[in-house]
Order: sequence, then structure tokens, then C-alpha cells
Amino acid sequence: MIYITGDTHGDIDIHKLSSRQFKEGKNLKRSDYVIICGDFGLIWDDSEEEHHWLNWLDQKPWTTLWIDGNHENFDMLKEYPVEEWHGGTVQKITENIIHLCRGNVFDIEGLKFFAFGGAESHDKSFRVFGKTVWKEELPSFEEMEKGVNSLKAVDWKVDIVITHCLPQHIQDNIFGKFGGFCRNDLTEYFDEIDKRLDFRYWFTGHYHESSNYDDKHFLIYNNIIKLTDEGFERVL
Repeated sequence: MIYITGDTHGDIDIHKLSSRQFKEGKNLKRSDYVIICGDFGLIWDDSEEEHHWLNWLDQKPWTTLWIDGNHENFDMLKEYPVEEWHGGTVQKITENIIHLCRGNVFDIEGLKFFAFGGAESHDKSFRVFGKTVWKEELPSFEEMEKGVNSLKAVDWKVDIVITHCLPQHIQDNIFGKFGGFCRNDLTEYFDEIDKRLDFRYWFTGHYHESSNYDDKHFLIYNNIIKLTDEGFERVL
């Protein structure tokens, strides 16, 4: 089984994955997956508290998959080795906590997932570069090129898209052009992906709300959804 949820922000929003809130989680196995749509936040300061929560999550019975958001320590993250996994490249934080690298298509439980993390911090003017915000929050040209090549390899057809921010036109339509969320190369890149890609559902974190834009694009935060043969259902 595959579940999808929004940002965890380290220990701030991770409690939705507790057995008290995510009751179905108690019955899962390592072959089941929970996907976090960015702002994982537990690769941040190498503190004892961070290690506690990584260990807490690592001991959950499922396998956690996550894409990066804008609030990650990219200097720390790049120290983890990259390896192949289910058709794409990942970084294993532990055996049971896996970062899905940008621009890959993964084959998981018979479904194709296009994963592409990153977003622009709208509060970066109040942050310190190299300490609380990093230039790598937005992708490089090479990462965007990899994404296009990965989609070409599957003839521009996947089942699920997992990103941290939305295509620009959807972001504008929901929040307005001056709604505080940034227009940048990544949101415009997603505009082009959205036009060309054949997909069933697109899930995104970042916006701290759970809602649907239409029948294909979904914002997700503290909800948890389960993919089903018919589509998906909300479990939290």
C-alpha cells in the first residue's frame, strides 16, 4: 500500500504519523510506503532531538519516502551517497527512510511516480544563506534536464506526480499573482511539464493546506491519503 502526506517540518508536523493519528500505520509492513511531499526537515542541524525523531520514524513499520522541499539543510543532504532504487536515484538516510532525488521516475508497486522536490522560500529575506536557507532549494539546469529526460524515457506518461510546489498557473489561480508565493524557474518548469505529461494525480506540499484544485491536482498538508485501485481515499 502507498500513502501520501504533506510537509513534516522536522518534529513540528510529524505527529500526524503517530499511531494515535495514523491508525492504519500500525498494520503496515516494510513493503508499504508513506510518501512525504517535501519539507521533511529532519536533515537540518544534526541535533540530539533530530536523531530522536529520525530513529522514531525509522522504527515505524513502513518505509518512508520523501522529496526535499525548500526547508532542508542541503549541505548536510549532499553528504549522503546516491544509489539506484526502483528505477531512479535516491539517498538512503536509513534503510527505511529514503530521499527521492529530483527528476526521477520510480516504479513502485506497479505505479510510475515522477518525483521532483524543491521550492523557493518566500521568507528567505529573513533567513541566513548557508544556515537556514540554501541556493539548492531551487533546482539546477541539470536537474531539470534530468526530469525531462526521465519523462521522455516513459513517453511522457506516469501515474503520480510528487512535487513540493505547483505549476505557476495553478499557483496564480489559487493564491493570486501577489499571494506571496514566488514565480521562478521551477514553477514555470512545472507549467511545461503539466502541459505535456499524461498523469492521473499530482500531489504537492508547501502551501500548508489540504485542498483540490481540480480532479488531478491536489494540495496536501496534514491529511494522509491512501492510493487505491479506484483512485485514492483520505485516511486522516
